[in-house]
Amino acid sequence: MPVRTKRWNDPAEPEDGFRLLICRYRPRGVRKQAEPWHASCTALAPSVELHAAVYGKTGPAIGWDEYARRFRQEMSGAGYFIQSFAQRVRQGETLTLLCSSACTDPARCHRSLVRELIEQAAGLADAQERGPQGVKRRSR
Repeated sequence: MPVRTKRWNDPAEPEDGFRLLICRYRPRGVRKQAEPWHASCTALAPSVELHAAVYGKTGPAIGWDEYARRFRQEMSGAGYFIQSFAQRVRQGETLTLLCSSACTDPARCHRSLVRELIEQAAGLADAQERGPQGVKRRSR
């Protein structure tokens, strides 16, 4: 599987390949020398406003469907980054997208949405059939 998802504090495994942190905010208490990721890319994180909206910091918390819609809209401006990582995946590199340790449900985390966007850009055949956790959706 060329694109994987994990929380940043999940143990690193050899099959993770390139570990990319895509959090809006850098995790606290992690020394630069001890970072368990190779690079970070806030361009693939939700905006400050969207992050606040999902946690109800600016009004009632928005639901997943609204969050996903708005996040995809924000990512329309991140094509350079999506295409760059998709190119690496096309070349056979494994990419592991890392998010917050608080994101315990990958189906309700932007890392699954980013995974979908990168896989689609990489031209992976089943990317559109896959749900947010990487499980193929049933045909209807």
